[in-house]
Amino acid sequence: MTRTSPRLRTLVWGAVPVLALSALATMDHIPGTDISLTVPYAAEGPGPMFNTLGEQDNVPVVEISGEPVDETAGALEMTTVSVRTNMTLAQAMGRWLTTGDTLVPIEQVFPPDMSEKEIEQSNQQAFTSSEAAATVAAMNHLGRPVQIVVADTIEDSAAVDHIEAEDVIIAVDGQPVDQPGQVQEQVRAKSPGEEITLTVRRGGDEVEETIPLGENPQDPGAPMLGILMTSEPTDGIDVEYNLQDVGGPSAGMIFSLAVIDKLSPGELNGGRHVAGTGTISEDGTVGPIGGIVHKVRAAEEKGTELFLAPADNCTEAISRDHGDMVIAKVTTLDDAITAMADFDAGRDVEECS
Repeated sequence: MTRTSPRLRTLVWGAVPVLALSALATMDHIPGTDISLTVPYAAEGPGPMFNTLGEQDNVPVVEISGEPVDETAGALEMTTVSVRTNMTLAQAMGRWLTTGDTLVPIEQVFPPDMSEKEIEQSNQQAFTSSEAAATVAAMNHLGRPVQIVVADTIEDSAAVDHIEAEDVIIAVDGQPVDQPGQVQEQVRAKSPGEEITLTVRRGGDEVEETIPLGENPQDPGAPMLGILMTSEPTDGIDVEYNLQDVGGPSAGMIFSLAVIDKLSPGELNGGRHVAGTGTISEDGTVGPIGGIVHKVRAAEEKGTELFLAPADNCTEAISRDHGDMVIAKVTTLDDAITAMADFDAGRDVEECS
């Protein structure tokens, strides 16, 4: 019979609590129960970047048909934030201590009064609206006319059975419209239960649809029509944005710049490696976004030369080390274009300070 020395026995048995604790730290619930061990926080960190002048899964990220596109070079990178949830305390602390991720209350990511389906739907609506605004802003810059096209209707909304995908909205309550924002303004001016009349072009015919407005479940008392709108140029050009599993409005400015670059002579970025973020309005105004410190970090690590940051995010954008990367202060689409031209020519760029 082999005897175990007192020291060895201490090591063997002493390892049991450590192993048990390690296993417990990675469990998301107590075994055999529904009791959760996860913390009510999400970890935000740098997400993947997408070159809007390039391809994703062998498809152009920004695809333009109906007209030859100009040659592009370098990169116009769209930046994202990764979000991790369902973490144990040990996992959350580990990310905070070792990766530079930030911890935010889970309700900032998943509002408690919204279901997972509603959150997904809201993110998709924001992304579709961002795409539409990006197209309008780009076409306005290029001096090209646009029209409003219905991308889809929201399940169980007022528009179902009245409006169809591919309908072209040409008037609201008799007032001509050509930008999604104009439709949204007309809807917001009403109350749930009030009627709104949309004139649409459907299959070559002009159709009028009078619709009693519903109520927005995410904003009680606010009216809701329930359509996802996009914009298309009326001169035969078609713009498609081909990114899957990306939500929210923060890609708007970069999308718009990519469209302009592909439809105008020369290289908008001077062939350099440019990244950025920011919402875009139809009039070209660039708005603030969340998680910019992580987007700046991802861009700097990828060797980006110039980062385009919304003016309202400037203080946060430069709050951490960003190496030699220049961070430009941007308020409008024209500011972004000017910053790229100045940077390429070696002129002073209006930087975040």
